Amino acid sequence: MENESDNKFIEKYSKLLLEQGMIDNELYGKYEVKRGLRDISGKGVLVGLTEISEIVSYVIEDGDMVPCEGKLFYRGINIQKIVQGFMSENRFGFEETCFLLLFGHLPNSSEIKDFSALIQNNMELPDNFVRDTIMNSPSKNMMNSLAKSVLTLYAFDNNPDDISVENVLRQSISLIARFSLLAVYGYQSFSHYHENKSLVIHTPQSGLSIAENVLFMLRQDSSYTAFEAQILDLALVLHAEHGGGNNSTFTNHVVTSSHTDTYSAVVASLGSLKGPRHGGANIKVVQMFRDMMENLKDWDDDDEINAYLEKLLNREAFDRAGLIYGMGHAVYSLSDPRALIFRQFVEQLAVEKKRNDEYLLYSKVETLAPQIISKVRKIYKGVSANIDFYSGFVYSMLDLPEELFTPLFAVSRIAGWGAHRLEELVNNGKIIRPAYKSVTKQRPYVPFKDRG
Repeated sequence: MENESDNKFIEKYSKLLLEQGMIDNELYGKYEVKRGLRDISGKGVLVGLTEISEIVSYVIEDGDMVPCEGKLFYRGINIQKIVQGFMSENRFGFEETCFLLLFGHLPNSSEIKDFSALIQNNMELPDNFVRDTIMNSPSKNMMNSLAKSVLTLYAFDNNPDDISVENVLRQSISLIARFSLLAVYGYQSFSHYHENKSLVIHTPQSGLSIAENVLFMLRQDSSYTAFEAQILDLALVLHAEHGGGNNSTFTNHVVTSSHTDTYSAVVASLGSLKGPRHGGANIKVVQMFRDMMENLKDWDDDDEINAYLEKLLNREAFDRAGLIYGMGHAVYSLSDPRALIFRQFVEQLAVEKKRNDEYLLYSKVETLAPQIISKVRKIYKGVSANIDFYSGFVYSMLDLPEELFTPLFAVSRIAGWGAHRLEELVNNGKIIRPAYKSVTKQRPYVPFKDRG
């Protein structure tokens, strides 16, 4: 708003909302409201059942919850075993992970061949889509660009509102195939129109994995190493799914339960993932470390690092949000298995990219931060590094622009969203409609002439 009177109106009533809109925090305890749909220990309120994935962060001993090392299962299979399987055989794993999440079992050679061919056949956009949609009024935020593109794809679908399992499966596979194009082309358009860089549009190549095609399309010379593609593929696998309760997937369940179309459900999830408390967290980690490295005199001095971390928690450093980004998780306590898997390859990549000093700083912070958090804050469960702690660092070493960090999360998680949407529709549950208790006292209506 440019009009001064408009700005004054907004300013005045914003203050009013801040003064009158706050609900007494004690009321949440009085009415036993599980804020964030979690209890004080971090355990989520049970709102549904799923066969797609399982997160294990504690065991029950003598009736008590006892924290344990985190575990993640895709369709009942430990993620560590899945990763070990395809990496030991020097294969890319994201496509077979998508198959596993959608259909419930690991594909054999014939099934993965057919599925990969299906992905390849759908890895194209409608005629003039890049020019007319992606390059038309390019957004400064890639998640908004993705959302616009997905909504526009609705118009090119012959049966967009058909929510039969067959049609939603078709749509889900099509989106898995197209998301990398939407993300990369959205960035290329942004960099050209907003950063005055050369416009480079590469067509994805048949026979390449999704991870390889991301690097092929993104880089001006389309070159990449086998290890770079392997690490990006691993990142896609680790981000593909994380239970029905994570914010963007639960959003998908909520919206799907209304029987809306696939494109609308996916855009709702994209809106959730955009937030810095969810998919945008890895960008915050990279920015936090950048600030840390600029302010630390000695990256090897534990005392100096501890002092900076305390400043973060006391809202005296970086963005003054009081957070050490990348530390802690809504579910995991002792460890995030995805971070542990990722960490095995981060050091190797850091050495290759000559950024080992940065990796050593990350390692120190990973060790020191939980101690500082326990000292400064009252916590009810363990604190450890989550996958966002390392993923942004990995993406930066792959020379991926920060604008693409969260869209790449979406390129991966579209597989999980599709699986959960299908599960919601197959089970034909009720529309999701939790309760909110009003704490406003009822009052009489005041006639217009008596309002002063």
